[in-house]
Amino acid sequence: MRLLTHNMLASNARGAVTGYPLKLQVVKWSTKEAEPNPEFLRGMLPKIDWPALVAATQALGLPELLPEAPPTDAELSAEGAAADEGSALRRLHRALLEIHIEEGSLVCPDTDRCFPISRGVPNMLLHEDEVRN
Repeated sequence: MRLLTHNMLASNARGAVTGYPLKLQVVKWSTKEAEPNPEFLRGMLPKIDWPALVAATQALGLPELLPEAPPTDAELSAEGAAADEGSALRRLHRALLEIHIEEGSLVCPDTDRCFPISRGVPNMLLHEDEVRN
């Protein structure tokens, strides 16, 4: 599961007020290189919950990966940003698209319901008695 996916998921369990952001508990993660796509990242940035993304990278033990504030459009559009490993564009790209959670769990902030992540796939299915009416 990519951190991009994590940023979009919420719990729909009974008792969840917002169910977001899900707390990330990581057992195993990996990095899988992907070709940078600056246009995609610039388009996704307004849809990203930045504090939740920063919290996810911190849960992985990577507090230095992202700053507390999102990058500006100028930082993302800077000449050579796609090739510069330390650029805001490449750090955002790594966080959203190259980090994969292999094993762990997602925990609802409202109900503490745990959703397992196995082989990179989060299981968000609810039992019948957990479904909201």
